[in-house]
Amino acid sequence: MTTMTKPEYKTPSDMAEGNATAAAVSAAPLVGTWTNTDAETRGLVKIAIAASGTSISIDAFGACTPTPCNWGTVSGLAYANSVTSTNGVAFSAQYQFGFKNTIVTGHLQDNRLLVVETFDHFTDGSGRSNYYSQYTMHR
Repeated sequence: MTTMTKPEYKTPSDMAEGNATAAAVSAAPLVGTWTNTDAETRGLVKIAIAASGTSISIDAFGACTPTPCNWGTVSGLAYANSVTSTNGVAFSAQYQFGFKNTIVTGHLQDNRLLVVETFDHFTDGSGRSNYYSQYTMHR
């Protein structure tokens, strides 16, 4: 009888070099209120990222009239650009609405813009297509 081992899928960027130790990702570069550069957007108009210790929270706002709709605050994850880096450069979070689930991701661009992407999956049986959107935001 042959014993199978669980394969480990690794890339060179997964490997820590030297005597690297685990470090928490600092969300400081991501923290703040970001506003869509497109004032006429029909999607996300604003996103606020806050940090508390090693945790982050995301508070997103959609385009509604007369004021933006608050999607609420959810927990998120901050990501660095390598296993040994500690500066946050990206985030992810997930919203679960009664009729759809939305994954929100974002990454810093040139340390002055936040490129936010949303992935919407409808769960209400409406037949609407899942869809992707991208927004550029500034502080």
